[in-house]
Amino acid sequence: MSTPSLAALPIRRLTPRDLVACADLSQDRGWPREEHKWGLLLTAGRGYGIDAPDGGLVSAYVVTEYGPWERPALGAIGMVLVAERYARRGVGRRLMRHVLSSMGTTPLTLHATPNGRPLYEELGFKTTGRAEMVRGHFVPGGFTPSVSTRAATAEDLPAILRLDEEVFGADRTHIITRLPAFADQLRVAEDGGRIIGYAGAWPNMTTQVVGPLVARDTETAQALIASLAAHTDHPLRTDLDVRHEELLTWVKRHGLDSVAFNAIMTYGIPELPGDWSRRFAPLTVAAG
Repeated sequence: MSTPSLAALPIRRLTPRDLVACADLSQDRGWPREEHKWGLLLTAGRGYGIDAPDGGLVSAYVVTEYGPWERPALGAIGMVLVAERYARRGVGRRLMRHVLSSMGTTPLTLHATPNGRPLYEELGFKTTGRAEMVRGHFVPGGFTPSVSTRAATAEDLPAILRLDEEVFGADRTHIITRLPAFADQLRVAEDGGRIIGYAGAWPNMTTQVVGPLVARDTETAQALIASLAAHTDHPLRTDLDVRHEELLTWVKRHGLDSVAFNAIMTYGIPELPGDWSRRFAPLTVAAG
């Protein structure tokens, strides 16, 4: 039998049963397997992929929608991967055209690596911001937070959801309500009994990823990061909006080093909704 062409292979919906295949695909491209993150994305978002004739996946991507179910306000695209043996054969372009077709008029966003950015620009995505990935062991170095923080409780969830929607610009209930099970830590910052920020830290291979990080101001973000670091022995990793220059300078002074830059891109909207001044880091770049 002849092997079908790549263009003839159907794109299908992925399910949690495809988690290992997705992790294998990540590893094939030199990424960490990230099974914990894949598990979240395949349940909170919608994954699509192409099955390889020789087993495994040719490619995959995930889109996570926010806002009303019947009319999403935003779709975040992530984990766009093509197996090395099928690279440079138009598969990535086909996947992205599938995204654009299936999402209709829903505005889209993604974090693009330097390698991926030209394709997204060709398809009509515009660069509207940048994020800097930093990583390392946080060193307090005499830092004394000026804002009170504590572990979040179940009673805090309604206030966290209200704050998150206000700052993010769309309802993320289906993601935020998964944080207590997904993250190792979920902490809030308070002022006079009112929640003014929150942050999670979740396991990703050998690091703890700080995200989401939503805070009233830089001092609140600093307090949340320091409190998360105080409750783990692992190095921290996070992706900070580069407009938060003061926070970036501060984390580098306290042990985190710059690793990479990604372009924040949008399609169908001139910029992301919400309040960027209080949105410091995404849950994950794959889901916004």
